[in-house]
Amino acid sequence: MKTEYEALLAEITEYARNHEKKERFAHSVRTAETCAALCRRFGEDADKGYLAGIAHDMCKECDDMELVSLAVKDGLPVSPIERTHLSLLHGRAAATLLKEQFNLNDAAVIEAVQHHTFGMAGMCNLAKILFIADKIEPGREHVTEKYLKKTEKMALNELAMFVVSENISYLQERGKKVAPATQEFLESLKVENR
Repeated sequence: MKTEYEALLAEITEYARNHEKKERFAHSVRTAETCAALCRRFGEDADKGYLAGIAHDMCKECDDMELVSLAVKDGLPVSPIERTHLSLLHGRAAATLLKEQFNLNDAAVIEAVQHHTFGMAGMCNLAKILFIADKIEPGREHVTEKYLKKTEKMALNELAMFVVSENISYLQERGKKVAPATQEFLESLKVENR
């Protein structure tokens, strides 16, 4: 007999599989596995980590109208960077979908999915872990054995700072804007890491 968690995970996994391109779904599975492993490493609930990872991109293929209509239900303003690139609302949209369609009310999972794109100052540990997992899952080109060796001894906030700094550099090198939320996330991690 399936537990409530297993049934919910199966339902969300099926939704993600049916609404994401094949490559994106493979990324979601790798992110979920990485997130669960990091949760075990940092003393967080690995099941919640896996669930957040499998759900994080489930709205990535939504059309603009659907993204906006779901995302704004969280009551947060649409930032200028999100307005310019509506696809950046996919995490907020997925968080709303988790609540509305799947009746998920786990605040940590919702926060993690909602803020995995930019990060946010003061995020819970699960949210930090999902942000990291999304950027360092093994399908990412820069994630080599050497890279993983370098990160394996880092504490959670140290690893988050490392990944956020790397992400900011990546965006800047490509002439892309860095969201103020990402910069604030990095600054908050520096304060927490003192």
